[in-house]
Amino acid sequence: MSEHKTTWHVRHKEGLSRGERAADVLRNGMGSWTFVGIFILFMAAWAAVNTYVLAVAAWDPYPYILLNLFLSMLAGLQGAILLIAAKRQDAIAAAMARHDYETDVESKAEIERLMAVNTRQLELLEELRMLLRGAESHKDSPLRPAGGDGPAAPTGTGPR
Repeated sequence: MSEHKTTWHVRHKEGLSRGERAADVLRNGMGSWTFVGIFILFMAAWAAVNTYVLAVAAWDPYPYILLNLFLSMLAGLQGAILLIAAKRQDAIAAAMARHDYETDVESKAEIERLMAVNTRQLELLEELRMLLRGAESHKDSPLRPAGGDGPAAPTGTGPR
């Protein structure tokens, strides 16, 4: 059984309200070349229909006052939608910064733990070096007999 880890971004997206998701979709749609192209085509079609096709009975003759009204309403809605989306983007940036901070704190704790382990290993190595030096100096001592395991008896003038 594999355990699937979800990122903070997935959890954040799951917690969005319907309005926040709609603002994201509209922002992504209005900020695309597709939207710009369709918008230009719509305005050209509006002008063509009201100027040439329905020249006599046009519902919005030149200077296209109804189109101006719709464009003004669209601009007002776009401003509000873009502000909502910008607020959401700020929330995402704040969540990313918080996640980065938490990761940094965890990394710092892990690095400090590893440094403590490294320091302890260096201390143990130094102790081993000192023991090795002590064993080598003891081996070279004149008190030790050439072929024996124990310490040699002192040589000199003593009672026999």
